[in-house]
Amino acid sequence: MPLFKPSTLRLLKEAARIPGYPLLERLHGYVYLRWPYLYIGLGLGTHPMARLLAPLAALATRLYPTRPDAHADPDRVTWADSYHGKALPLDEARRLVTVRRDIEIRDLEKVIPYKRARDLVLQSPGRIVALECPCRSAHETPCLPLDVCLVVGEPFASFVLEHHPGKSRLISPEQAVEILEQEDRRGHVHHAFFKEALLGRFYAICNCCSCCCGAMQAQRNGIPMLCSSGFVAELDAAACAQCGLCAKRCQFQALTFEGGVTRLDPAQCMGCGVCVNACPKGALSLRRDAARGEPLELQKLLAGAG
Repeated sequence: MPLFKPSTLRLLKEAARIPGYPLLERLHGYVYLRWPYLYIGLGLGTHPMARLLAPLAALATRLYPTRPDAHADPDRVTWADSYHGKALPLDEARRLVTVRRDIEIRDLEKVIPYKRARDLVLQSPGRIVALECPCRSAHETPCLPLDVCLVVGEPFASFVLEHHPGKSRLISPEQAVEILEQEDRRGHVHHAFFKEALLGRFYAICNCCSCCCGAMQAQRNGIPMLCSSGFVAELDAAACAQCGLCAKRCQFQALTFEGGVTRLDPAQCMGCGVCVNACPKGALSLRRDAARGEPLELQKLLAGAG
């Protein structure tokens, strides 16, 4: 019986081709993909072993401070630099799961404003796996359905499929689009996730709700693990029917409905577009905001890379 599964060997070989890629990060990436439910459960404090492994969590915090002001060295990498998500409007999420060719776009500093994990590299992008969300799975009463994490491309898709056969399934790009659209209708946010330990690049689109998502909860607690789409919502008060539906859907508390009046706080908005798609009167729209960084617009990035 072989010591490693074929997908593990492929992941390790891919990591070995990256100059200067640390062994510790290779092991970190393996642990993250191999035991995601333990990994996320420990991070959320919901796993039974969380208390037992608290010393390891403390060590990880020293290695990767969780806040930019947690240390005096501005060049030191924080947790947010090594693991983070980029909010995506539905159309851009669709494009990421329906691209028909391999992609290699490096160092997207203006798009992903972190020190690490800024590469958009897709190999066999049509190979997509729907994985049961580790964040939702960590809760006693999670949002449903569970299998809404989309692992895109190789070597990640094969690794997840081979190591989590009961919690993952291979799907087509069309099925991935259907999941994105269904989650959008539920008011959940599409995030393109990047991780330093996973070859420093994009690996998945997660469909996130603030009640379950560890990254969204960290964001609320001052740990900047998510970045804006590059857009911000605008409200046309004259067109608004004051139904309050957008406020119910907003995961970032940017929209509120009190006293029969809808209010928008642009400072809280991440530009995900969920409210735009939910509004029955078309009173909400997205506009570009240069102060929030560049959007992850696949067609423009490909045109620039070409």
